[in-house]
Amino acid sequence: MKFYQSELRLRPFQRGFHLVTEMVLEGISEITEIQIGMLQVFIKHTSASLTINENADPTVRIDFESHMNQMIPEGAPYYIHTYEGPDDMPAHIKASLLGSSVQIPITNGRLNLGIWQGIYLAEHRNNAAGRNLVLTAYGS
Repeated sequence: MKFYQSELRLRPFQRGFHLVTEMVLEGISEITEIQIGMLQVFIKHTSASLTINENADPTVRIDFESHMNQMIPEGAPYYIHTYEGPDDMPAHIKASLLGSSVQIPITNGRLNLGIWQGIYLAEHRNNAAGRNLVLTAYGS
């Protein structure tokens, strides 16, 4: 079994949902050496998250952001953790709901995603700096 790991620093993104599949692939080119395996993508932050969803129509990403903001609004009167602004606690809740990692099968040296699937960075802060991802590929 082979194991590869790298860390990828993403540029700052505006708040919303962003396709990062190609950036992830550039960050760990060694997946081409794996015939059967897995890629785990982990984000080292508590106010952004990762998910997999449609990679074709950008309105899906807009709708995701709109719905998350309706479901988890800023300025709820019961929030106590607001040290970094009104988007602070909502960002933590959104990140916990979506999660900090995704796992994708590797087949014949390529990610085995569905035809319309891509890896999303969900940026939940208004003014976030770049984000760090840990990419771990393993298999034979």
